[in-house]
Amino acid sequence: MFNWLDERLDLRKHWRELAEHPVPPHAQNPIYCLGGITFLCFVIMAITGIFLALYYQPTPEAAYRSVQFIMDEVPFGAVVRSIHHYTANLMVIFVILHMLRVFYTGSFKKPRELNWVVGVCLLMVVLGFGFTGYLLPWDQTALWATIVGTEVMAGIPLIGKPLMIMARGGLEVSGHTLTRFYVVHVMILPVTILLLMGVHFLIVRKQGISGKL
Repeated sequence: MFNWLDERLDLRKHWRELAEHPVPPHAQNPIYCLGGITFLCFVIMAITGIFLALYYQPTPEAAYRSVQFIMDEVPFGAVVRSIHHYTANLMVIFVILHMLRVFYTGSFKKPRELNWVVGVCLLMVVLGFGFTGYLLPWDQTALWATIVGTEVMAGIPLIGKPLMIMARGGLEVSGHTLTRFYVVHVMILPVTILLLMGVHFLIVRKQGISGKL
């Protein structure tokens, strides 16, 4: 099968170009691997998130019960959910550490300003994943955290209150909020982060890994 595909798509050539791409010696330092670790966290979250979505029901009546079902009844459900939860926290930590490394080494300077902007957008998307995903268990902790978070959003001058209403689907946190957060979490943000990561990786490939400080 691989040979059949290789004849038509020249897979070996493209894989060889990717695998043999030179990497500067200083990039072997672990601090230059933080971006790759962040990407690994995203892959783990995507895989575990797909498994969770098979059982999760995004309705006010069923959301909490479906999470409990995953934790108590689904084989390895508690393990998968725990991996998803802790990997989400690690992803936030590693993306911040990655940006601190980029800032410390001056890798955001010319000609890499555009990639820095893309990286900041990726940070916002990662934080958006955390914020929208926190509501999905639909328990008291998630509910009040979302109330507080959207109230903070309302504090933005001029556009704050319309943003809050748009996020909540009304004036109060309700089933409409749960539906909106679920759609953003599993549809809008994944597509956004894939596009941004594609641009991010293409720029890195084009410009190469930045030099040492």
